[in-house]
Amino acid sequence: MSGYPAGSVEDREMLKKMPAEKFLDYFFLQIRNLWRVDGLYFLGIEKKFGTEAAIEIDAGVWQAMAGGEAKSLQRMFGVGENPDVTTIMSLLHRSSWALDQPFKTIETSSKRAVFSVDRCRTQEARLSKGLEEFPCKKVRFGYLKKFATTLNPNVQVNCLRCPPDKHPKDAWCKWEFRL
Repeated sequence: MSGYPAGSVEDREMLKKMPAEKFLDYFFLQIRNLWRVDGLYFLGIEKKFGTEAAIEIDAGVWQAMAGGEAKSLQRMFGVGENPDVTTIMSLLHRSSWALDQPFKTIETSSKRAVFSVDRCRTQEARLSKGLEEFPCKKVRFGYLKKFATTLNPNVQVNCLRCPPDKHPKDAWCKWEFRL
């Protein structure tokens, strides 16, 4: 893992001693914690400045995050320049966003892939708090487009469905990636 921030030697040793299942639980807890922070920041901005301001800030943050995350995953997994759609989906599947989406489907072919989120924790949490659906299309589109085009500028990303679009209850968003 040379070239990546690794934490202290003590931290790495502590994590190495964890049983595999406990380590995975811990790993996913940390991803959830990152998403909790993201959600809390969004709600704070939304409360103080309104939904549009929160979306504008969130979209910029996630777009900036996407480029760095794509490049880091590309280096970590030894992926060359301009990978195909299947490889891009493999890296996206390993992203913090996708790992926090347990109810997802990824369909790939040589030139096309579709990434779908059937249940969305973020949306379900908002609805359970009496909030409206989060119109996340702008935020997610910017993230996914930047992630994909950072890896291969020839990739086109299309939104097939994402709030505020109408959607079935069991199908929140659907994204197409094409070379």
